[in-house]
Amino acid sequence: MIQERLKQVPFFSSISKKDLGSVAQQTDEIDVSAGKVLARQGDIGEEFFLIDAGTAEVTRDGQHLANLGPGDFFGEMALLEETDRRNATVTATSAMSLIVMTRPSFRALNRSQPAIHAAVSKAIAERHAQVS
Repeated sequence: MIQERLKQVPFFSSISKKDLGSVAQQTDEIDVSAGKVLARQGDIGEEFFLIDAGTAEVTRDGQHLANLGPGDFFGEMALLEETDRRNATVTATSAMSLIVMTRPSFRALNRSQPAIHAAVSKAIAERHAQVS
């Protein structure tokens, strides 16, 4: 099931089902309570999050930017850059179920599946360039 949810993420959508299985093996599923800060503006990011269920609010400098829900994702640049600081705070506004990948898990893909790692890294970088 994680594979199907990951397939919704644009930078995972072009990889094969088999390769998506390799990516899924590097993720964890977590549940959090309402009020949990998932990413804090200014902190160095360590994780990528995909929302499976629940909602979150995105703020920057205390100002509301967006609401997130199932299928939305954030923190992808943390997979690539050790020094990438979070540009916003994301706080759970309800109980949530999340799929999470850490930078070390993403790096493990480089060791086990370098072609997948390279393809995903390229897609993330392209996405970041489009929104920057």
